[in-house]
Formats: sequence, structure tokens, C-alpha cells
Amino acid sequence: MGFLNDIEPLKQTALTELKAAPDLAALEQTKGAWIGPNGKFTALMKQLGTLSKEEKPAAGKLINAAKVELEAALASRREELELKAALPKEPTDFTLPGRRRALGKLHPLTQVTDDIVRAFRKIGFAVADGPEIEDEYHCFDALNTPADHPARDSQDTFYLNTTDKRLLRTHTSSVQIRVMEKQAPPVRIIVPGRVYRRDNADATHNPTFHQIEGLYVDKNVTVGDLKGTVEFVFRELMGSDVKIRFRPHYFSYTEPSYEIDFTNALVKKMGKDWLEIAGCGMVHPQVFETVGYDPEVWTGWAFGFGIERIAMLRYGINDIRLFYENDVRFLKQF
Repeated sequence: MGFLNDIEPLKQTALTELKAAPDLAALEQTKGAWIGPNGKFTALMKQLGTLSKEEKPAAGKLINAAKVELEAALASRREELELKAALPKEPTDFTLPGRRRALGKLHPLTQVTDDIVRAFRKIGFAVADGPEIEDEYHCFDALNTPADHPARDSQDTFYLNTTDKRLLRTHTSSVQIRVMEKQAPPVRIIVPGRVYRRDNADATHNPTFHQIEGLYVDKNVTVGDLKGTVEFVFRELMGSDVKIRFRPHYFSYTEPSYEIDFTNALVKKMGKDWLEIAGCGMVHPQVFETVGYDPEVWTGWAFGFGIERIAMLRYGINDIRLFYENDVRFLKQF
């Protein structure tokens, strides 16, 4: 009878250890200690052969019942621990919207912007952003644009009816100033975003459009660095047959300043030899002094171009207004 009396206490001890296993590895160890090939209950079953014929049936029944109970406890604890292991380690907000299959397609301007950003990221540029509602200081003053400059006239710029003369930014260059005010050199950023100008809507002009600005500031930066960057980006966007040329120009915030022309098979198809695509130049020393950079130590270049212009060339679109009419027949082609 001593053999039969050992079964229940052993079972209770085994149940306690199985339910207390802290993780799946510990649970497997506990399983092996009790019902594995060398487990304590396995050893009890091996002792059945030493019992008399009268004791064997009762003992076998008790051991089998105990083993079934232990296996059930094992399965239950394993399920609990697997669920625990599958849960996120950090708290999760289950009220957030669930994932769903994306509907529709990316707008052609979004597609082109993504491609431009991807090209710049390949050569180490970070993306910066800034407000579309700007002040005159960041949009004009800090960029060496004097108060009597035509770009600041209300015929060219959208001013808001506020006491501090807020305006809709006319270029993304204002973000250059905001970044340089907060960050010491070197700086290597691009700034894609929407801008606003008082351009009458026609096939090639729109009161709102998108620009991307590039800025690189470091020691010993030259026009050669600028030309190499421009060539790389436009070959990524428009094909390996792209050729670039610089023409002297004037911008108040760069010196020297250039217009960028490019040519490739698309331009030739339009019946032209070269097409103006962007403006650029070396950052004016006055701009550096305004943001607290020493122009004797740091040099840099900046350039900007319209995203719509790139999209029109890539896709053979001859009217900029098509991007903003939300005509599904047009948009679904992309």
C-alpha cells in the first residue's frame, strides 16, 4: 500500500511545478523531470512489475489517471506561455486602426518626389521640412533678398491678412535657414514641399506647385561638387544619357549663381537641344553670416527645381493643371 500512497503526493508536486514554470524552456525541463523517459512517474510505471497481481490493477489505474492529469496541465501551461511569448514586449494600443489593404495609387507627383528623395538618400542627404505659412525673415530677409526685391511684391507673393505680414512660402529655401539656425555644419539636406506664387493658371504655371531644394555645407565645398551632385541626381531620374550644363545667372542668396540646362532623348524628342531645369549656386556669404556660420571656414551650394517639371518631362504631360484637377481618368494612368 506504500506504493499507492506515494502516487497522489507526487502528482500534486508535479502539478504545482508544471503550473509554476515561468517560461517554455522551464516547462520542458519540468516535463522531462516527471513524465519524460527518465521522469519520476515513468519510474513509477516501471515499478508496477514488482507488485502482486492484486495490487497491479489499482496501481496502474491511479498512475495512468495521474499521468493524464499531468499531460493536461502541461498542455494548458504550454498554451499560456506560448500566448505570453507572442504578445508584444511593449504596451500596445489596441484602439489604433488596424492594417488594411491600401486602396488606389500614388499621385504622379508623389511618385516623382519619392524617386528624387531616393536618389538623394543614396549620396547621404537627409530630408528636412518646414512650415508652408512663413514669415518675411525666413522667406526673404535671411536669404539676402532686400525689401525692394520684386519677389516680395504682393503681385508675386500671397500675403496673409495678419499684423506680422505672414505669407505662403514662395520657395522651400526658407527651410535652409531654419535648419542652419539650429544645426552646426556640416549640413546635407533636401527639402521637398509645396510652394505658392501668384502665377496665373495656364499650361506651364500654377499658383501652387512643388519644389525640392538641396543644400550642402562643409569645408572646401566647390562648384565641382555641385555639378557632380546635379548630374548624378538627374541621371537617376531621367536616364543615363542626361547631359548637364551651367549658365551664369543671378539669385540674391547664391554667388556665383547658375541656371541648369539638361538634355537627353526626351528633350531631343521635343525638338529642343537643351531645356532649363533648375537654378543653383554657391551659398552667398551674407546668408552664412545671418545664420551664424563663418564664411571664411564654411562653403556650400544650394539648388532647387520644380517637381512638376520633372513629372511633365518623364510622363510626356503638356499641361501642369492636370496634376490638380483630380480627374481619375488622368490619375489612374500612373
